[in-house]
Amino acid sequence: MAEHATIIGAGIVGICTAISLLEKGFEVVLIDRDEPAEGASHGNAGVISPWTCVPQSMPGLWRNIPKWLVDPEGPVALRWGYLPKFLPWSFKFLAAGNEAGLPGIADAMQALNRPNVDLYRQLLDGTGHEHLIADSMYVHVFRNPANANLKQLAWRIREERGVPLEAVGPDELHEIEPALSLDFKSAILMKGQARAMDPGAIGKALAKKARGMGLAFRQAGVHRIQPKPDGGWMLHTDDGELAAEKLIIAAGAWSARLLEPLGYKVPLEAERGYHLVLKDPGVTVNNSIMDTDAKFVASSMSAGVRCAGTAEFAGLDAPPDYRRARVFIRLAQRLFPGINTKDRIEWMGSRPSFPDSLPCLGEVPGQPGLFTAFGHSHYGFGMAPNTGRVVAEVVSGATPNIDMSPYHIGRFA
Repeated sequence: MAEHATIIGAGIVGICTAISLLEKGFEVVLIDRDEPAEGASHGNAGVISPWTCVPQSMPGLWRNIPKWLVDPEGPVALRWGYLPKFLPWSFKFLAAGNEAGLPGIADAMQALNRPNVDLYRQLLDGTGHEHLIADSMYVHVFRNPANANLKQLAWRIREERGVPLEAVGPDELHEIEPALSLDFKSAILMKGQARAMDPGAIGKALAKKARGMGLAFRQAGVHRIQPKPDGGWMLHTDDGELAAEKLIIAAGAWSARLLEPLGYKVPLEAERGYHLVLKDPGVTVNNSIMDTDAKFVASSMSAGVRCAGTAEFAGLDAPPDYRRARVFIRLAQRLFPGINTKDRIEWMGSRPSFPDSLPCLGEVPGQPGLFTAFGHSHYGFGMAPNTGRVVAEVVSGATPNIDMSPYHIGRFA
């Protein structure tokens, strides 16, 4: 008789987890207030890198934060009324950026990221959407050549983990990316990556695949979960109650609200990201490009050139401030002088971010049958296939092929 699992959250992490459980013979229900692959799963920069291993919090980062906060074009914004709620998380975030703890975080990040280019291609095989994954480099561009220094800590962390890197000068850089401004004098290339041509379409294609494998999708918001006296879980939803034998929380930035009534208060922050899609850009971006000064990513996608990044801290329930998206107009014009910015789409989504840049994965202590798969920060799309695979291993009682201890919810106790 098949085991049953219910997943709260139909983002890319929930979808990949559903497919992995279906492959193991589970009957799976996926529930979300929105259709699959909306929210942060739709609006990310589309970078798929086996080499992502540098966390958001690094030694010395704190020195940049004051100037970023007062710069209207800076990569970080804070709504000052949210400051009292934000401060405890910010202190934990800065504390996570200590050099002694970086190797463990870097190893844990790379363990989740390493196989995901291949896993995405395997997942999309036969769907008719294989073209949505394109080979790419991650091109970090610099106006000041002295800053393209492979001896800096972040690049050393990558080199120590086998990341294929190459520093190039202006001539080679502009051969690789002819549309790039001549103000950029050097770059560091991260090779052997991929990029999503349409992250939302990938999520929807995989959701359709999962439905074809037997997935049951219910569109409803989940307000509360509670353990049943006889085992399993009860979900209280917009559409009534739903019983679950095994329950996986993959609700992104909303996940902490479901755990808090059970006594688990985790430092999960809704890190709001914006993007701007330039629908008729007039330029082609051949790779994923990181402007290392402005801290944003530009990439050609099916709908145009997408500029994504920034972090706004305002809480889950505050309305979007699309001035943050329109900042990308000026930034894109500085990156690509010939770009057309007139026809555009603005978007905002909430990234679920823990201070140490690692997600919470695995079974919740003292809560049999309850599992977590959330908190992937900026890396949810890139980490999703392997996350789904290892969470399915844990749910099924098997032993994953990576060390799960760095992702344990108890690390915040």
